[in-house]
Amino acid sequence: MIKVKPGAAKRKFQIVKGDRVKVIRGNFRDMEGTVLEIIPATGRVRVEGVNMRKRHQRPSQANPDGGIVTFEAPIDISNVMLVDPATGEATRVRTRIEEDGTKERISVKSGNPIPKPR
Repeated sequence: MIKVKPGAAKRKFQIVKGDRVKVIRGNFRDMEGTVLEIIPATGRVRVEGVNMRKRHQRPSQANPDGGIVTFEAPIDISNVMLVDPATGEATRVRTRIEEDGTKERISVKSGNPIPKPR
């Protein structure tokens, strides 16, 4: 059963799929990776190469051999911080609204815009 945080589904996150992030808390502190998935209902993210877990799988039609499968388990979104591509350091993010109405993410440390990944 998935525990849903109250109001988590309504929250907007500054981090999107494909962003480069750094883990700032927990057992995987100082590891960096790319966001694979965001789970807004629980406020968690899956980061490439972080929080690797192993699961024993029974043979099935999709996986006839079965065996031990390694996968990335989600971690809380509050434990990751966006990496500024210009400086390579973790930074907080502000949002600036341009004259034409588009939103742009701005790095707090350097003031540089952070482009959204494609």
